[in-house]
Amino acid sequence: MTGSTSAWNGSGLHLPRSAIRGTHSRTCPSSRRSPLDGRSGYDELEAFFEHADQRAHDLLEDRRKGALPALRDAQFFKTVYAFGLRRREAVMLDLNDLRPNPYVPEWGAYAKVQVRYGKAMKGSPPRRRTVLACPEFAWASEGLRYWVEEVRPRLAGESDALWISERRTRITTRTVDQRFAEIRDAVGLDRALTLHSLRHSYVTHLIEFGYAAQFVQEQVGHNHSSTTAIYTSVGDDFKNRIFQEALRRVLGEGATA
Repeated sequence: MTGSTSAWNGSGLHLPRSAIRGTHSRTCPSSRRSPLDGRSGYDELEAFFEHADQRAHDLLEDRRKGALPALRDAQFFKTVYAFGLRRREAVMLDLNDLRPNPYVPEWGAYAKVQVRYGKAMKGSPPRRRTVLACPEFAWASEGLRYWVEEVRPRLAGESDALWISERRTRITTRTVDQRFAEIRDAVGLDRALTLHSLRHSYVTHLIEFGYAAQFVQEQVGHNHSSTTAIYTSVGDDFKNRIFQEALRRVLGEGATA
């Protein structure tokens, strides 16, 4: 849903519908999914993001306090999911951690995320890695551009932090946990779901999109492939499709289960 805008009267802020409405739904291979072993499935993700978007939209329309933080929260959660980030990794991002990718110049500076505070081995400093924006999640890069160029300047002080509060300071892990729980409960999702569930879903969905396990492992910063395997819980539709493809490959085009 691109092209139309919704203006925050008197503020000069024009909100693209693509930043408020779930362009993330375009990536879903199946429109009807159940939770993935307690992790967010496609329907659950859609409901979560839609509620976060609508909350920000309503606050903007009504010119109520908290509109800009609501926009931040919606994009923060989408970024966590679309780049498979841990909570602290996302909170500690700075503006200069957003990088271009020469293979997709149209995405500008929003095609890679440089993680500087990855999970460390015991006794070691935080691990660094670069996470590529995948084409299935191009909507997240669009949202990052909107946050950085249109919304964040209205909150920014001297901080270089990507995600800042109304006090012009870096948001905390406690804040994002609270916001996640508020949206989760408002939508009526399983209370066992946490912010980390978005990362779990990212791993599962990349596998379902057909990315190699090694690529997924590098994207999320796992030391061992066995860790990535624990995160993965593909759905029946994916398994059935792979099986059908194997049948056609081995037995011929007319073979079906």
